[in-house]
Amino acid sequence: MLPIDPTALDAEDIGEKEATLHMDHAAAVEHVREAFVEAGFGVATEFSPSEMLNEKVDAGRDPYYVLGACNPNMADRALDASDNRIGGLFPCNVVVWQEEPGVQTVYHVSIMKIARLTGMAPDDETMQEIVEDTGELVEAAWSNLDKIE
Repeated sequence: MLPIDPTALDAEDIGEKEATLHMDHAAAVEHVREAFVEAGFGVATEFSPSEMLNEKVDAGRDPYYVLGACNPNMADRALDASDNRIGGLFPCNVVVWQEEPGVQTVYHVSIMKIARLTGMAPDDETMQEIVEDTGELVEAAWSNLDKIE
């Protein structure tokens, strides 16, 4: 039995965001990368689980890509606020998967909010400020998704 009821949580509780992009998968990955970099994130790591799974276990997965976004200032503050525990959730992942050719889903959840819900980070004013600050950066990145060039 879980200590919390996941069905009682809504998208806001976990900072869940989802968007649809009408473009090819590779172009969507590049577009999402640019949107987050423009908002103040770096991309610390990235990989394609679909490529790995298709190669290793012949999974037959459609394109699926993970961008590990990080804002160093926010990461540093969150490590201090959580006695280093939040690093277990680093980096902040943004996922792009292909729904069908030419239609991509972009998905993200807030590791800052999830860390508070799980007790990895404190539920205090310092962490609330970090949640708000990172939320502003994510909102900026999300608004950049609408800037299709």
